[in-house]
Amino acid sequence: MAVIPKRTKYRNPHRLPYDGKARGNTELHLGEYGLMAMEGAWITERQIEAARVAMTRFTKRGGRVYKNIFPHLSLTKKPLETRQGKGKGSHDAWVAVVKEGKIMFEMSGVDEATAREALRLASHKLPIKCKFVKKESGVNND
Repeated sequence: MAVIPKRTKYRNPHRLPYDGKARGNTELHLGEYGLMAMEGAWITERQIEAARVAMTRFTKRGGRVYKNIFPHLSLTKKPLETRQGKGKGSHDAWVAVVKEGKIMFEMSGVDEATAREALRLASHKLPIKCKFVKKESGVNND
């Protein structure tokens, strides 16, 4: 199942940078365990779906998987052996802009060993280094 935006405007967007640190979604909110990006990259919709399938297959559809990234950015590409000019190329792929420190996937409803292995399998489907994170079970001293 393709993960793409339902509606888009009439123009091809500029490419967004993925360098720097993530400003939001750097802590676990929905699940107890998560997969954090250790570097920035463009993650395609196929890589996101492959990672999700790897997690749900390993857990035998137990627990809950949350995706915190969505491919909003459309990348374009001009055909091979085409001269320059004549406008921007046609649509090639949908990507999510992921920066360092962003939590991409979260899991709940499974034990830590299962979640660790499922997220490890998912990280192999992604083109970046990832880190397993879990929710702190301490008391807040605010």
